[in-house]
Amino acid sequence: MQQLSVRHLLGIKNLTENDIQLILDTAREFKDVINRPIKKVPSLRDITIANVFFENSTRTRLSFELAEKRLSADVINFSASGSSVKKGETLLDTVNNILAMKVDMIVMRHASPGAPHYLSSRINANVVNAGDGTHEHPTQALLDSFSIREKLGDVAGKRVAIIGDILHSRVALSNIFCLQRQGAEVMVCGPTTLIPKYIGSLGVKVSHNVREALAWCDVANVLRIQLERQQIKYFPSLREYSLYYGINKKMLDELDRPIVLMHPGPINRGVELTSDAADSHHSIILDQVENGVAVRMAVLYLLAQL
Repeated sequence: MQQLSVRHLLGIKNLTENDIQLILDTAREFKDVINRPIKKVPSLRDITIANVFFENSTRTRLSFELAEKRLSADVINFSASGSSVKKGETLLDTVNNILAMKVDMIVMRHASPGAPHYLSSRINANVVNAGDGTHEHPTQALLDSFSIREKLGDVAGKRVAIIGDILHSRVALSNIFCLQRQGAEVMVCGPTTLIPKYIGSLGVKVSHNVREALAWCDVANVLRIQLERQQIKYFPSLREYSLYYGINKKMLDELDRPIVLMHPGPINRGVELTSDAADSHHSIILDQVENGVAVRMAVLYLLAQL
């Protein structure tokens, strides 16, 4: 059996193209499993996994928990809001106390960029990054690539536009690395204030015109405005943002060819996407949610073999 070249999934930047293909191929097999009448396999029956979330999450946390249970792992859920972190306990002490209970793997979301990297260098358990600040969200990028491959046959040669709040998004950075490693072209689109100045050095195209981006791409991956991470105002109002960067079904239907519409969730309906666009035949947003379970099963399964 092929193996990953890394012990931890800290970011797409650390993966080779072979690692990405191995995860996506394994995910395809697990997608068959979760669509069977009996959706469970005993692959991780002797493994204990702790979901350690220092930030709020719905989709990612539920997706990881479901993936773990589908693999028959024992699962511990930790939430910082009701823990000793509120009493001043450090990240390392918190995790070491969890590991003392004989936990084999940590799935962690943290507001600080680099927190999973710090942890992985100090503990023996496998670490999976479920999102670290504005840095990376590797499993989201992998499930996005899996969804593109499932819909269009391949990622190589496709044009993908990432539209929205690029500056504060961990999804954008992971997607750029993942798509480029598989041979796709990437464009980012959004207001000047929400496009990082360094972004051109990553080899992506930059646009500030959403219609131009839609006309160029095969896939539009639309991101929400990350208001919870913004310390200052980057545009006058959500209404103005929606006017210039919001996408509706009419815009999609007017294109000279069909494109695929994606969104990592949660959707701010009426801001970056109207309901008629989000629920249209262009959209594979709910397919992304389903694929997230299969991709996370693949990641956990492959890391447990190391």
